[in-house]
Amino acid sequence: MAFELPSLPYALDALEPYISAETMHHHHEYQHRNYLLRLNTINAGSPYASESLESLIMSATGERLACAVEAWNHSFFWHCLSPWSNGYSVDALGRAINERWGSIDAFKDAFEQSALALFSSGWTWLVKMQDGSLAIINTTASDTPLKQGLIPLLALDMWEHAYYLDYQGNRYKYIQAFWPLVNWEFAAQNLTS
Repeated sequence: MAFELPSLPYALDALEPYISAETMHHHHEYQHRNYLLRLNTINAGSPYASESLESLIMSATGERLACAVEAWNHSFFWHCLSPWSNGYSVDALGRAINERWGSIDAFKDAFEQSALALFSSGWTWLVKMQDGSLAIINTTASDTPLKQGLIPLLALDMWEHAYYLDYQGNRYKYIQAFWPLVNWEFAAQNLTS
């Protein structure tokens, strides 16, 4: 089974002015596609050829694992963003955030600090822990919360290709641009799934 690049849930220019069409084109059409093309090449004729991304994440190693992780993370990330951001609400997710951090502003601050502290390339995640509590974690290089048995709710791509065209080295400005695009409905669905 060859993996295909999933379509974005919105147009390339839909996230402007926060994320440009040029960045989205480069990020989706080149970065994400290349992970899948490389994975298809590695998997061709191997016992892994019919496995899902999730299965590969749990069983593969080396470059096969790295490509599967990055392909899955990117597919997840596209849904964390929305041009029709429905805004933060005090639903089950909102209550859990308030319980854990005290307020949405305190959560955002903790998330931003975690993302800024990520020295190398990687991801910042809001996750549901195995005990049901929420946490903010970073994964570096090609790692994902799935590998740790955690449930991803929300992700921010902190690899340079996610922001350098629009924000160059200003990671803080990129992180600030994330909040108006957050798909809170998607995050809330992940909490209850």
